[in-house]
Amino acid sequence: MSTLDTKVVAITGASSGIGAATALELAARGAAVVLGARRTDRLDSLVARIRAEGGRGEAVAVDVTRRADLERLVATAVSRFGRLDVLVGNAGVARISPVADLDVDSWEAMIDINLRGVLHGIAAALPVFREQGHGHLVTTISTSGLKIVPTQAVYAGTKNAVRTLLEALRQESTDGVLRTTSVSPGFVRTELVDYVEDPAQRAQSQEAMATLGISPDAVARAIAFAIEQPEDVEIGDITIRPAKQN
Repeated sequence: MSTLDTKVVAITGASSGIGAATALELAARGAAVVLGARRTDRLDSLVARIRAEGGRGEAVAVDVTRRADLERLVATAVSRFGRLDVLVGNAGVARISPVADLDVDSWEAMIDINLRGVLHGIAAALPVFREQGHGHLVTTISTSGLKIVPTQAVYAGTKNAVRTLLEALRQESTDGVLRTTSVSPGFVRTELVDYVEDPAQRAQSQEAMATLGISPDAVARAIAFAIEQPEDVEIGDITIRPAKQN
């Protein structure tokens, strides 16, 4: 029996990429998954697949920029399955351009989704975790915050803000109730760079993804590893990248 058989896990950004792969991986290991994203048609298809394979899943329309949506995601987990053990904060966007381009709209989108969205998840889940006496925040960050490069200043800034936030929260939560895990993927074959506005930069990023990118399944397995540890063990940081990535 998998140690995930007793876990209830909510996942944001679950309609594709790492979020969808994590949903399938955890459900296959026995966890009940509550999936949140804006593209509900994809969520519904994913939940149908999970149930057809004998798993447990629910779908909730979630825009992480709306605090009420995260509260509804957490409430659905509690009402449907009795509790929430883990919140996987995976929703994120990347907008790549030099700071001098002054693409303020893209800056605001990354701040709203990558940073404020994580804060909304924490605000929704933490009271439930405290009441239960246990809980785990697993948050997707990025190797872009570890190796700073041109055109990714604001994106990396939002990811490093989350890294700082989670480390401070960890230090505030050494009573054994809350565990935090930061997952920093490198090049992963997802849709993340498909929305880069500059055609040349988008093509370059897509080529790198296609050439170097690892499967989202690899990140999903790393997330499962962190979740399945005993309650007194915290996997604080995971960096997972292609072996050939600089």
